[in-house]
Amino acid sequence: MEDGGVAAWGADWAWGLPLIVSNVVFHVFGVGLINQHVSHRLSRLSFERHLAFRSAFVTGGTALAITVLQGLEAISWAVAYRVLGASPDNRSAMLYSLNAMTSYGHTNLYLAPRWQMMGALESLNGWILFGLTTAFLFTVIQGVWSHTRQEQSETGKLGRPAVPIIDRSPRRKVFSPK
Repeated sequence: MEDGGVAAWGADWAWGLPLIVSNVVFHVFGVGLINQHVSHRLSRLSFERHLAFRSAFVTGGTALAITVLQGLEAISWAVAYRVLGASPDNRSAMLYSLNAMTSYGHTNLYLAPRWQMMGALESLNGWILFGLTTAFLFTVIQGVWSHTRQEQSETGKLGRPAVPIIDRSPRRKVFSPK
């Protein structure tokens, strides 16, 4: 088979799978540290004033930390591309890595034909990492909102919910004897 064909994909998998696993482990560890920091911040914050600002600050800080974490994960792939000679320089390796991880792909950068399957594996890694990130950010936002509602109810500043709550519980009919 020609260079970069199906027979050569074994090396792509041999490099790609450990990178996927190590990035997922690193991501889960990083998300755990970020979660500890968010939990600590929420326990110390009083939301009586500037409620929207503080909620946005906690969520924005979390998003920034996650972005840095995913940038480090993209760097690990870029380093692998350089070590393997799959990319001609550091800039191209990093840009290709971010394109593959985010599935952006609007750049005229390609890995050496021999390593192109590895780019597809990085894209798979990006899907896994973004799925974990989405679940984590959803949890953080729920925590911020829950903490906000709790603070508001404790201070007596709990207003009507923004979305009306519809009671869907079954109603019992009460019969009185005649």
